[in-house]
Amino acid sequence: MSSIDPLRIERFRSLWLASVVSNVGSFLQAVAAGWLMLELTRSPFWVGLMAATATLPLLFLALPAGALADMVDRRKLLLISQSLMGFSAIGMAALSYLDLITAPILLTLGLTLGIGLALNLPAWQAMVPDLVPRGLVASAVALNSVAFNVARAVGPALGGIIVATAGPDLAFLINGISFIGVVIVIASWRGTRFGGSTPDSLSNSIALGVRFARFTPPFRRLMLVAAVFAMTSAVVQSLLPNVTDESLDGDAFVYGLLLGAMGLGALLAAFTRGKMQTLLGRSMVPLSILGFGIVGIGVGLSTDTWITAVAMFVAGVFWVWALSTLNATVQLMSPAWIRGRAMSLYTLAFVGVLPIGSIVGGIVGDVFGAGNAVAALSAIGVLAGLVWMRVGVPGLGEVVTEEPPPEWELEPHDVELSGGPVMIANTWVIDESDLADFLDVMNRLRLVRLRTGAYRWRLYRNAGDAHRMTEMFILTSWQDHLRQHQRIDAEAADLIRMAVAFDKTGGPVNHHLVAVEVESESDRPEWDELVAVHRDMHERDGSIPIGEGPTVTKD
Repeated sequence: MSSIDPLRIERFRSLWLASVVSNVGSFLQAVAAGWLMLELTRSPFWVGLMAATATLPLLFLALPAGALADMVDRRKLLLISQSLMGFSAIGMAALSYLDLITAPILLTLGLTLGIGLALNLPAWQAMVPDLVPRGLVASAVALNSVAFNVARAVGPALGGIIVATAGPDLAFLINGISFIGVVIVIASWRGTRFGGSTPDSLSNSIALGVRFARFTPPFRRLMLVAAVFAMTSAVVQSLLPNVTDESLDGDAFVYGLLLGAMGLGALLAAFTRGKMQTLLGRSMVPLSILGFGIVGIGVGLSTDTWITAVAMFVAGVFWVWALSTLNATVQLMSPAWIRGRAMSLYTLAFVGVLPIGSIVGGIVGDVFGAGNAVAALSAIGVLAGLVWMRVGVPGLGEVVTEEPPPEWELEPHDVELSGGPVMIANTWVIDESDLADFLDVMNRLRLVRLRTGAYRWRLYRNAGDAHRMTEMFILTSWQDHLRQHQRIDAEAADLIRMAVAFDKTGGPVNHHLVAVEVESESDRPEWDELVAVHRDMHERDGSIPIGEGPTVTKD
């Protein structure tokens, strides 16, 4: 399998080519906006604010954006976000050309562009498995890193030339135009829907995403790995200008050389990631984090420009190996129904922590010097890599995408039912000798219930009969409970069947308790219809044992 195989798929290839152009435009934008803000204010504070506009909205919008990426058609969300970014850039170009732009206006347009980026990222990442087969997801993620690093290698220098010779308005205009290619490509995919099959309230959708992360231990571990890597690695790039000046006695050209070296290393990593993944397996990420920490120490302690450049080149290799593997693993680990929210949480864990790592590095650098700060935090990265080597990180080749069992043929129901919250109670009669095994299975089943929709779960024993054990879990609505049937994967289905087998009376007794509002008759469900729909669903998928019909409780 070649690392460029995803480019043989027309949809991915056309979007990738458009993204290369768009990424170059984004770097032109960053250089021009920072320089223009400096000319307008001569204030490092305002320049810093302008730089923060690209990522600051992500801290506040990552979770809502991830929820939207699952609630609506991702194609339409991308069209909106790309158009928003394009109009913001063109607005900057027009106002700058007419000499009407001010620092507050520039900052506002920068934040608008940042909002578009925050809406774009989860949907963009979640669409990768929709465009390429499962086996090519990791290579597709690596190629996206290529697109970014090609832009990083040429964008800043090209931006500096354009700003110096023609002014920032031309750089803004080029960036605005660069979004048109992406919009055209995505708009051409008419008739295809990406995600958005289960509409839900925004708050409930976000809460479900958080519960999925909380109750999926491998996903939670990957988020922790990403956050620690962000904290310890951010300092290498954020303090590189200071290292260039203090340790290397270099100028802007040297700084650009070092950035370019890291970009070249990143390009090499993108095309070698597949072979290294095969060679290293689940050690790929820990070794990459360890390697980045070692070369980071070299960057911090070096006083020779060329040694530092070589270290930055190797850092770029380890950087992309780690991030592309983490990103692909998260995407493959996340079921399609929640992939947008999963990617938003992963992005928040990494991108959201990067500024914190930069701030910590800056504080340490003010006291002990930039080079020492880079070396110290990189040493912590080495320690983190050693810890992850011992603890273990889910390997890309070991990840199995959660999918329904082959016999699962769920058909949507046209009936709309109201009522909630909904409490499900399943009661087992078990043998005393089975207690330990039963509790182990129920502990695993608890995670399934909570990550597929339930927001509360408990196991109760009958005070008068120790052989009777009752599982109770609560969901926000009846519709959410119906969706839970569609979220059962093959592994969860096997686990449910294991749990059912513990009952000694022919199957657990099942109760559904649906809360209704006594004040409003119009909100009360039609119970005959409700029972028929629910029994039909259980007969076809068997996801939750069926026993007695639903019981109504008044709140």
